[in-house]
Amino acid sequence: MTHKAGFVNIVGNPNVGKSTLSNELVGERLSIITSKAQTTRHRIFGIVNKPEYQIVFSDTPGVLKPNYKLQESMLKFSKSALTDADIILYVTDTFEKPDKNDDFLSSVQKTDIPVLLVVNKIDLIDQNKLDDIMDFWKAQLPNAEVFPMSALHKFNVQNLFDRIIELLPDSPPYFDKESLTDKSERFFVTEIIREKILVQYKKEIPYSVEVEVEEFKETKERIDIRAVIHVARESQKGIIIGHKGVKLKWVGIEARKDMEGFFKKKVNLTTYVKVSKDWRDKENFLRGHGYELK
Repeated sequence: MTHKAGFVNIVGNPNVGKSTLSNELVGERLSIITSKAQTTRHRIFGIVNKPEYQIVFSDTPGVLKPNYKLQESMLKFSKSALTDADIILYVTDTFEKPDKNDDFLSSVQKTDIPVLLVVNKIDLIDQNKLDDIMDFWKAQLPNAEVFPMSALHKFNVQNLFDRIIELLPDSPPYFDKESLTDKSERFFVTEIIREKILVQYKKEIPYSVEVEVEEFKETKERIDIRAVIHVARESQKGIIIGHKGVKLKWVGIEARKDMEGFFKKKVNLTTYVKVSKDWRDKENFLRGHGYELK
């Protein structure tokens, strides 16, 4: 029997629902989902395996005009996804301004790779407006197949998934058939903690934070984890910790609950906060935390 395999890269602007769609397609919660933009910083592979196919979904950071080196790396992840895909999922939504990051859209228009255009969040708009939006996108990407969708409510996700399988090239698997992702357990620890920070803190704070796992020791009974939360300025340290440590304690408790669900094992989590001044513009720091730079 012929085996199919391929890379399906999910791209688009911030906050259009890429991570929600990615998690739904993979069937696992691998990417951070919050109402805030720019939550995904890395390119995360989610791998779906069946006897007859392997799909490697790639969730990418939202496309943005970078203001510092961290965002330059995020944009590089997104741009590279346009060149090494077998199928591109370009995700927009019913609220996005058509000319947002039109340079990136222009790159999508020029590609020879099959493009599936997802217009997300259709549950939040009336039919007449939706018809106009669909007509606009069909004109912008005339070679793309268009899928109106509500990823949150799972509407039309299965049809998209079925079409992806049809478009997959014949190929042996790229990863072991037991693999779920290319990321390490430590990576998901940092993402779980960062998600809780995105939920708990406002304004700039979540975007000034990077999480690092200093210790990860696993036994049959439990996992002992020690993690440091890096902030960019001294003033942010006190905000993260909160009065009498209440906010940091909340982050630790909620993150530990999610980790125990993720690892299916008891977790002992210790966190502390460290000032790493202006880390978002420090190349050595960024490379050490998995970001790619020019």
